[in-house]
Amino acid sequence: MLQSVLDFIIRLYFPILGVLALYFFVLATSNILEIRKNTRPAELTDGPLVSVLVPMRNEEQNVEICINSLREQTYRNYEILIIDDNSTDRTLELIQKMARLDTRIHIYQGMPLADGWFGKPYAMQQLAREAKGEILMFTDADTVHSPTSVSWTVTNMHTLQADLISGFTGQVFKSFGEMIVGSLLFFMTGFIIPLWMNKLSKLGSFSTAVGQFIAIKKEVFDEIGGYEPLRHKTTEDVYLARYVKEKGYKTFFLDIKGHIQCRMYPGYTAAVEGIGKNIYDFFGKNPVIVSIVAVLVLLFLFLPAPMLFVSLFMGSHWTLNFIAIDLLYTLTWTLLFLDRKQPWYYGFLWPCIFLNLFYMIIWSWVKTVSGQGFYWKDRLVG
Repeated sequence: MLQSVLDFIIRLYFPILGVLALYFFVLATSNILEIRKNTRPAELTDGPLVSVLVPMRNEEQNVEICINSLREQTYRNYEILIIDDNSTDRTLELIQKMARLDTRIHIYQGMPLADGWFGKPYAMQQLAREAKGEILMFTDADTVHSPTSVSWTVTNMHTLQADLISGFTGQVFKSFGEMIVGSLLFFMTGFIIPLWMNKLSKLGSFSTAVGQFIAIKKEVFDEIGGYEPLRHKTTEDVYLARYVKEKGYKTFFLDIKGHIQCRMYPGYTAAVEGIGKNIYDFFGKNPVIVSIVAVLVLLFLFLPAPMLFVSLFMGSHWTLNFIAIDLLYTLTWTLLFLDRKQPWYYGFLWPCIFLNLFYMIIWSWVKTVSGQGFYWKDRLVG
């Protein structure tokens, strides 16, 4: 009786698993092609004023390399606005030192965090109020820019007639822990969002962004109220792209890895805290949805890996099915890593990535439901 029940469950499980594995492979491939098709090379060296906006809080290790990279741009008409968001280290001192070297750099001292706001959107809202440019280029303090990053931004905004663009920067992973967490950035376009639908649909759910780089027309930013509607979001980057799209504007997700590099987090623990704080917010802070997602990740993304070895050990007739499904998962991740200029063999580590994703979902759920919240840069953010 028990064996019959198990066989029935497995017969239901495999068709679903097979369809998902094939869908993920097709989705990742089509998204890679869509991103490449839309992305233009950097060409323009002059044009509208661009305001490069950099929020900084406790970034003393990144200040000089980030600002120096922004000073050496081929594009001529731009300003650099930096806000020190009440840092507790030497960030402000180092920003002031850099500003003495370049009159294009403008420094602002962040106001105390207002009620109902999270830190980063509040800092960027303050910066945007001071910006004079037609294009606002938001970028993180841990990014390093090639001399063509501003040129690339203006070229793509102009050529695509875009209202907002974002994309994948070049990710720098210096440890195994950083890789299995940081590679979850690619999860959005490998396993969730069909980017080609962004052109056909008015739904914001087909639009996305990565906060390491977002460019938006100043008039559009002002018309939607800036970050005010997103003031309580930790995933303000994704929600900004969705909100702009829902308001009827054109958004694009592109490939900027050749122009901006970013090491998001120094080590596994910082990476889990940095990305983990966003997971619960990404799923609308709905405990039911988060619980369902956790179960689905475990059953349909991680479990096929250990089940292959169990099947081999038991001599099961399902072994070939597991081999085919695991091969598709491996190919999907290998494609994603190759497209991001990462080592191809990272693609074989997808069981570790998915198991870690499951752990981070549970971690985020517990932190939120228990009321502990998340501390980031010595500040409670959720």
